[in-house]
Amino acid sequence: MTAGALRRAIRRAGQRTATAERCGMCAGPVRPEHRHVWDRQDGELLCTCTPCSLLFEREAAGAGRYQLVPARGRRLTGLPAEELNVPVGLVFFVKQEDGRMLGHYPSPLGTTESEIDAAAWRAVAARSSELAELEPRVEAFLVWTGMPRGGGQQWVVPVDDCFRLVTLVRRHWTGMSGGSAVWREIAGFFDDLGRRHAQPSGND
Repeated sequence: MTAGALRRAIRRAGQRTATAERCGMCAGPVRPEHRHVWDRQDGELLCTCTPCSLLFEREAAGAGRYQLVPARGRRLTGLPAEELNVPVGLVFFVKQEDGRMLGHYPSPLGTTESEIDAAAWRAVAARSSELAELEPRVEAFLVWTGMPRGGGQQWVVPVDDCFRLVTLVRRHWTGMSGGSAVWREIAGFFDDLGRRHAQPSGND
């Protein structure tokens, strides 16, 4: 997932908040909670209605172009994410088809991106089967150190959750440090992950 593709997906997500969402495959209406497919040709995330998303449950249905974004998230614990040498406390990592790992850092301007050292990633991923089996493009390893609120969380999540997070940061960030409102929203986002997704998973 390139920076340009990520920016386009985030921009589309922000635009959809003001309009009725439609299925990117059949143009039918979609429910507020709906699935997405990744269009690898155009580098875009498309909303899908329930019937269309069911079609893409079969891996071959996308004919190599479309890939259904998973619905399930898993909370992880105890992974040494600091070994990935990222400069900020809120980051998500997306694997590319060629095996490279890119770190994306939410900001008031969208995201910045950097490639993660391959050896460092292998060392961290070796501690968790969830990371070792991370699906390229459509899943992300999401890390929040908890600063400045305290605590900290690590998740494997559908990549559309990360787009929601970036949109939230852009909408609520104020000043140099973000302001108290954005950190409340970020904490609320992670509380919502806990409600919607699985309980903490052990690291193999």
